[in-house]
Amino acid sequence: MTGMKILVCITKAPDTTTKIAFVDNDTRLNEAGVQWIINPYEEWYALVRALELKEAGLATAVHLVTVGKADTEPVIRKALALGGDEAIRIDADSNDSFYIASQIAHFARTENYDLIMTGKESIDYNNASTGAMIAELLDMPYITHVSKLEVSGNQVQANREIEGGEESNSCSVPLVISCQKGMAEARIPNMRGIMAARTKPLKVVTPVEESELTSTISYEMPPQKAGVKMVAPEQMDELVRLLHEEAKVI
Repeated sequence: MTGMKILVCITKAPDTTTKIAFVDNDTRLNEAGVQWIINPYEEWYALVRALELKEAGLATAVHLVTVGKADTEPVIRKALALGGDEAIRIDADSNDSFYIASQIAHFARTENYDLIMTGKESIDYNNASTGAMIAELLDMPYITHVSKLEVSGNQVQANREIEGGEESNSCSVPLVISCQKGMAEARIPNMRGIMAARTKPLKVVTPVEESELTSTISYEMPPQKAGVKMVAPEQMDELVRLLHEEAKVI
């Protein structure tokens, strides 16, 4: 193999400073004033590691794919500014993991990608399921929560953190992986990359017919945190009573 063809899945996510509020009878996030970003697990780890592989001569192309409407284009243009070669936007609006995975898998099936990379999860829904579904739909091996990735020919070594240690996996491509902290160091687009991103290809693809398996009934905010009760050091009996009767932790 002279070099891999890599597909990085990109998700639009709200900035972590977003003030959470809901509209439409609590079925949708109020997007007024929301700053949208590339999902960090995809920007900082999946995309940057893919670019490092290309810079090392181990990949010939890094393509980006997202499922979303036109409002996702600024986000995927930023991913192009970081160094992606071209982008694909599948023109659909859905929060259903299976629907999104199906769209990506249908596109990827005809493009013969050697490595498909996702973030371990999105920071808004935290489902951590899309990568596994893509792998299943494409009948490819899947390694999740990868923190270190090395490539030699058509072999990939992927390390994962596990309880009490580290697990090392070896697999030949084609392969799907999800990426987490440790995979790479975050980058900031430079002016040259930002200018180049304006003219890089961004192809809009019509979605295939597919049913959504889940729908949102409603969202609700977590209960407000209770106030802190201060107990004097000499009142240990009162502290024990509060921990037992109110906090119910002993």
